[in-house]
Amino acid sequence: MRLAFMGSPDFAVPSLKAFIAAGHDIVCVYSQPPRPAGRGKQLRNTPVHDAALDAGIEVRHPASLKSQEEKDAFAALNLDAAIVVAYGLILPKAVLAAPKYGCINLHGSLLPRWRGAAPMQRAIMAGDLVTGVQTMQMEAGLDTGPVYLTAETPITRKDTAGSIHDRLAELGGPLLLETLSGLDAGTLEAEPQAEDGVTYAHKLGPEDTRIDWTKPAAEIDCQIRGLSPFPGAWFEIEQNGKRVRVKALMSELTDGKGNAASVTDDQLTIACGDDYAVRLTQVQKAGKSACSAEDFLRGNPLKAGDKVF
Repeated sequence: MRLAFMGSPDFAVPSLKAFIAAGHDIVCVYSQPPRPAGRGKQLRNTPVHDAALDAGIEVRHPASLKSQEEKDAFAALNLDAAIVVAYGLILPKAVLAAPKYGCINLHGSLLPRWRGAAPMQRAIMAGDLVTGVQTMQMEAGLDTGPVYLTAETPITRKDTAGSIHDRLAELGGPLLLETLSGLDAGTLEAEPQAEDGVTYAHKLGPEDTRIDWTKPAAEIDCQIRGLSPFPGAWFEIEQNGKRVRVKALMSELTDGKGNAASVTDDQLTIACGDDYAVRLTQVQKAGKSACSAEDFLRGNPLKAGDKVF
């Protein structure tokens, strides 16, 4: 098939590589523009941009596709389909309609649950037991299009947003290839999404990240794992009369009755708003590298009865 691939972050790279390995004719890759990054604020390509260059594929990175010039340039590619994986730009109707089979999106949730910007994080934060990726026919609405195929994976108490991200990224390529094969053979039809069960995975903000220790332990554990490794759920400890921020990157549920936000033992277990506690197993103090709770406690002694904030 004659394809364009539209994607930007690490999540999309395995899908791009799957299409390259399968021998499809990827005539062009679209990705978000290079942006300043790092201490030197040097322009940095997206991971998809770099992967495309490594494969010798032309890369386009317009800031928007809304101009008539960009719409015409896209239409002139004469595509069978456009594959869209976490591209990050809105596709105008003219772009959606230009390829023979339209634009096929890989979405990181089980639609209609978690439409929107942060489906993997929100699924874990909500305590969902299963998630997945789905291929979808894109339309003008936000993740409202009919669904072709689904690949599921369980969410365990050991999973973080990072581990779910990596697992779904690897599931995406084969699912997209199967979808394109079915469309080309005329054996696959999209099914409309259910009207019930619609939820929205709103973009993560500062209000999502601070830990409220008065909440139930299970909810806090899901928040910690759902925001790990980035942006990270956080709390504060008191040192030398000052508050110091600490990110909680991994946790587990345990018994540990006590006043909410109080340390219950010498293993960084913190009481929550019910009869359970959260044991932090990986943390990151502001300005420091991530480390185990054991290493953290060597330099930041917290004993039973101490309070966090």
